[in-house]
Amino acid sequence: MIKLPENFESYEEARREGFLKVKALKEQGTNVVGVFCTYTPIELIYAAGAVPVGLCGTSDEPIADAEMHLPKNLCPLIKSSYGFAVSEKCPYFYFSDMIVGETTCDGKKKMYELLNEIRPTHVMHLPQGQDKDHAFRYWRDEMVRLKETLEEKFNIEITNEKLKQSIKERNHERKVLLDFYELGKLNPSPITGYEINTVMETLGFQFDRKSQCSFIEDRTKELKEKYEKELKGKKSSRPRILITGCPTGGVRDKVLKTIEDSGADIVAFENCCGVREKAQLVDETIDPIDALTEKYLNISCSIMTPNPRRFIALDEMIDEYEIDGVIEVVLQACHTFNVESYNVKKFVTEKKEKPYLYIETDYSKLDVGQINTRINAFLEMI
Repeated sequence: MIKLPENFESYEEARREGFLKVKALKEQGTNVVGVFCTYTPIELIYAAGAVPVGLCGTSDEPIADAEMHLPKNLCPLIKSSYGFAVSEKCPYFYFSDMIVGETTCDGKKKMYELLNEIRPTHVMHLPQGQDKDHAFRYWRDEMVRLKETLEEKFNIEITNEKLKQSIKERNHERKVLLDFYELGKLNPSPITGYEINTVMETLGFQFDRKSQCSFIEDRTKELKEKYEKELKGKKSSRPRILITGCPTGGVRDKVLKTIEDSGADIVAFENCCGVREKAQLVDETIDPIDALTEKYLNISCSIMTPNPRRFIALDEMIDEYEIDGVIEVVLQACHTFNVESYNVKKFVTEKKEKPYLYIETDYSKLDVGQINTRINAFLEMI
C-alpha cells in the first residue's frame, strides 16, 4: 500500500493536492524519477516508461531543515531542494522511485551523497568542457550508464525504437515551448515574463504530456491572436529586458515581478528557465545515444569551461528580442555564474553596448528593498 507522510494533514491544501496527485500516479503503476537539471536526458526516462519530475526547490521554507546538515553559505536552490527532501514536504521527492542528478556544481554533487541515503540517487558525471573528443566519449558513457541503471531499476529494456520515439516526442515538446517563449519577440509582448516563468515551472509538475503541449499551444495561439487584434503596430516604450544567469523560480516575486511592476517588460530568458535547453533539437537521423550525447553536451551553462555557446546565444537573443537592457540574476554561492558574470558584463556593455545590471541574491526577503531600489535606478538609466 502506498502511504502518505505522517504529517500529511498538517500541510496546506496545495501541497496535499500535490501528494494526492502523485500518489494516484503511483497507484496506476507509473514510476517517478526526480530530476534537477536541463543536462538530464529526459528522453531516456520517458523511454523507460517513467515520468520525470523537477525537484529544484524554489522556497526558503525548508532551508532551516537543510541547514541542520548543510552549511549556511550554500546556494539556496541546493538548500531548498535538500530541505524539502529531508522534511518530507515535497510530494515529488517523497514519491520518487529514484533520483537522477548531475555534477553541475560541487554543492550539488555532495548533496547527492546525502540524498542517496534517503532515495536511490544516480549521478551523471559531466565533463568539464564541450569541444574535446574525449568529452563526447565520456558523456556518451554516462548516457549508457544511465540507460542501464533505468533498465535495471525498472526491469525493462530501453530499445532503440523506444528511444527514437521518445526523442521525437520530446523534440515536438521543445518546438511547442520555443514557440511559446518566442512570443517575447513581438513588440509589445502579449505576455509578461512573470507568466512565462510561472507557466514553465508549473509544467514541471504536469504528468500528461499531451495535455501539457495542448495547453501551451492553445495559450500561444490565444496570445498571438491578441497581438494581431489589439497590440500590433502599437510598439511599447517600456524597456525590453533579457534575464540571464541562474534559475529564477525562487526569486520570481522579488526580482521578476519587481522589474515588470517598475515599468519594464521581461521578454527573454537566457537561463535554465528559458531557451537554453530548448533551442537545439535532438538529431533524429543518427544513433539515438549519440544524438542525446551531442544535444545535452552542447547546453551553454557556466559550468562548462570555456563556455562560448552562452555568448553566441546572448548575441543572437539581444538582437532578435530587441533587448534594451540585460539583468543577470546569480544565486548566492553559485560560483560559476558569479565568476562568469565578469565576462557577461563586458560582452553586454562593450560588444552589444547595452546596459547591464548584476543582482546576487538568495531566497530570503532581506534584500527586497535594496533590489527594488537598484532595479528602479537601472530602468531610469535606460
